[in-house]
Amino acid sequence: MTGIKTTGEKKMMFFSGRAHPELAEEVAQQLGVGVVPTKAFDFANGEIYVRYQESARGADCFLIQSHTAPINKWIMEQLIMIDALKRASARSITVIVPFYGYARQDKKHRGREPISARLIADLMKTAGADRLLTVDLHTDQIQGFFDGPVDHLFALPLLADYVGAKVDRSKLTVVSPDAGRVRVADRWCDRLGAPLAIVHKRRDKDVANQVTVHEVVGKVKGRVCVLVDDMIDTGGTICAAADALFAHGAEDVIVTATHGVLSGPAADRLKNSKVSEFVFTNTLPTPGELSESLDKIKVLSIAPTIARAAREVFEDGSVTSLFDEQ
Repeated sequence: MTGIKTTGEKKMMFFSGRAHPELAEEVAQQLGVGVVPTKAFDFANGEIYVRYQESARGADCFLIQSHTAPINKWIMEQLIMIDALKRASARSITVIVPFYGYARQDKKHRGREPISARLIADLMKTAGADRLLTVDLHTDQIQGFFDGPVDHLFALPLLADYVGAKVDRSKLTVVSPDAGRVRVADRWCDRLGAPLAIVHKRRDKDVANQVTVHEVVGKVKGRVCVLVDDMIDTGGTICAAADALFAHGAEDVIVTATHGVLSGPAADRLKNSKVSEFVFTNTLPTPGELSESLDKIKVLSIAPTIARAAREVFEDGSVTSLFDEQ
């Protein structure tokens, strides 16, 4: 007989970058594991240093990092952490990215533009990632940018069930803020048994975050409208859409989004908006000035969904089965 036999069992290890430690702790608690102690700091010139305090040899490693501001720093830290795991002889590396940075740059609108979402996927694969687990990508085709398995999770059940329990469903209308979100809004309609409306808009291609709302397609007068989107960045698009709904006679407007980026003028726009409630998940940390001072923001935890998916991956189960009811 040649060779050596081993009787070792599979081992899961959970790692986190510094971008959103609160979410990492929640996911780890749901999994029933601890976050592996990691030494990480910035050199004076901004370079990032990472070293794990425990051996990762032969382990199935799950590394979570959400791409919040400053986004380029946290993407770079995640790449360095992936490389460290690869060189530490990890058996497999699953990268958990609750919010995937640069997802809006998934295609060329005009010549001489990059496809940055593809670049991020290439960087992760080159660094050593075997698998990607993410939540509500800006567009589904980004899954094809990563050369390996991608588990695409959805916040729809979490958000829709919250809204459905809060509002009289007989008065509810689901509204897509643009044509690109109609398919997702249609899934909301199926889950809540509500009609669909669409806000038709035109964006100025030469000026970032400038949107002109033209018309509302669908019945919204006297209805409670729930605007559904994947992310809210500066708040310009969604607040303009809400104003259009109120102008067409909507009784109330609730805004839901998976990712609350909330940068730049978002704080003032949300505070001054007539929207009664903004509902986000915690894929990104909510800016302190909003979470502390604006009571119409509700943040739901995506940690149980991420933890269930990670466990299915580790146990060679089915992530798809978590969303079969959709």
